[in-house]
Amino acid sequence: MNELVVQAPAKLNLTLDVLGRQPNGYHELKMVMQSVTLADTVTLRRLEAGEGAASNTVQVRTNLTYLPSDGNNLAAKAAHAFFAYAGLEGAALEIQLKKRIPVCAGTAGGSSDAAAVLRGLNELYRTGFSREMLAKIGEQVGSDVPYCVLGGTALAEGRGEKLTPLYPLPDCWLVLCKPGFAVSTPELFHAIDNVRLRRHPDTDGMLAALEAGNLREVALRMYNVFEDVLPTGRQGVIQEIKGALLDGGALGACMSGTGPTVFGLFADREQAEATARRLKETYRDTFLTQNLQ
Repeated sequence: MNELVVQAPAKLNLTLDVLGRQPNGYHELKMVMQSVTLADTVTLRRLEAGEGAASNTVQVRTNLTYLPSDGNNLAAKAAHAFFAYAGLEGAALEIQLKKRIPVCAGTAGGSSDAAAVLRGLNELYRTGFSREMLAKIGEQVGSDVPYCVLGGTALAEGRGEKLTPLYPLPDCWLVLCKPGFAVSTPELFHAIDNVRLRRHPDTDGMLAALEAGNLREVALRMYNVFEDVLPTGRQGVIQEIKGALLDGGALGACMSGTGPTVFGLFADREQAEATARRLKETYRDTFLTQNLQ
C-alpha cells in the first residue's frame, strides 16, 4: 500500500479552564474536549526513488495557498517526528490536505491534520504503534495533537497532553460559527495572567452530566474562561453569535479554544439546520455537524 486517505475531525471545547502557569512557562489547563464530524481530508502517499523527492523529504500540498507547505506545517512536523521515532530516516512522503475546518479558529484544524498523519503513517508503514504511543509522539508536535490522535470525549489536563477518556457526549447536532477575524492566542494567555477570573467551568458537574447521558445538563455547563478576556470589540461579536444560537434553540453555546469559533449544542436537527442557515447569511464559516463517539 502506497497511498492512504485519513479523516481529521475538528475539536471543540465543552469546557476550558486555566488553572495557572507552570514553571516551564506553559499554562496548566483543564478541558473537556469533543471531536465532531466536520473534518479535513488528509491523503498520504509514499514517494519512491525517481518521483522527484530526496530521502527524508515531506511535501505538503493544500487547497489553501496561504498555508505553509514546508516544515512549518504541523502535518509535516508530525511526519518527521513519526519517521524519527520509527527509524525510517530514508522515508519520503507527500501529504495532501483538503481543508474544511476553519483556520486559526480554536478548533484544532492543524493539530487534527498532524494527528491524522500519525495515525495514517502507522497504518501505511505497518509499524503497529498503539494510539497511546502515537499520542506520545504527538506531544512533540503540538499540545492538542495527543487529544486529536485519540478523539472522542476526553478530559485534557496539563498542557493538554494528560488525557482521560470520558463517557461519550449524547448524540446531538452542533452549529459552528467562525466570525471573520482572528484572535491572538499569546495575547489571550497574557491577558488571563493579569486578571482575576470571575468564574470557572463546573468541570465536575460536566463529568457527572456526561456520565448520566444528560444532554441538557451538559449544555448548561459549557464554559470557556477565555471568553472573559477577549478584546471588547471581539467579545461583543462572540456574544451576538451565542445569542443567535440560543435564540435558534441551542441548549447551550460556548466559544472553542482561544476562539473565535462559537458553537451551539442542539437536540433538534431541524432547529440546528434553520439556525445554521440564518447564521451563514452573515458568517460564511458556519457549519452544521454532529458529535463523534
